[in-house]
Amino acid sequence: MTQKERQELSREKILQAAAKEFGDRGYDAVTMDSICFGHGISKGMMYHYYSGKDELFLLCIGRMFQELRDFLDMQEQPVSSDPLEAVQDFFLMREKFFRIHPDYKKIFENAMLHPPKHLKEQILALRAPVRDMNLKFLHHAISRLPLRPDLSQEQVIRYFECVEAFFWNLTEQYQAGRPASDYRSLLAVSKEVLDMVLFGIAVKKS
Repeated sequence: MTQKERQELSREKILQAAAKEFGDRGYDAVTMDSICFGHGISKGMMYHYYSGKDELFLLCIGRMFQELRDFLDMQEQPVSSDPLEAVQDFFLMREKFFRIHPDYKKIFENAMLHPPKHLKEQILALRAPVRDMNLKFLHHAISRLPLRPDLSQEQVIRYFECVEAFFWNLTEQYQAGRPASDYRSLLAVSKEVLDMVLFGIAVKKS
């Protein structure tokens, strides 16, 4: 093995350890020491390759968004004639990704819902390719939804972008600790939740 290959292996070991720590504990609770001590990495090696926690967190976020985009590119895009089903598929594809990569789920939520203030701009830039993909899909799906007359398409798209970050936490809590046992039951539960997200729960007084 060449020196360059050894260096790449060391860098990758550290990055995977950081992803595990951020995925388990979140940005605020992770320190460079916790990454080192929890994964058998010397401080000397750590600081030889990386400057600090922020650099590692941004690298993990960048990798997560890139792998999410690559995953979505490989999936069949929602083609249902029913816009509600198409939006449901939009969320299900993302849930499928985070079931395959559970460490990334916490990193995603951290980045989207509780980003460190001093890293917000960098996180937005890293998310841009995935956001562009989302916007393209949402414009198409929402153009087929009968919207309330007081709402614009742009408002609804902003709403869906907010929902994307917490939809699966909402679905899990809705199941009251009884997670769906198979894909069919997951579909049913997500459709119930999405129906309420889209159409509300109370009849609006005229």
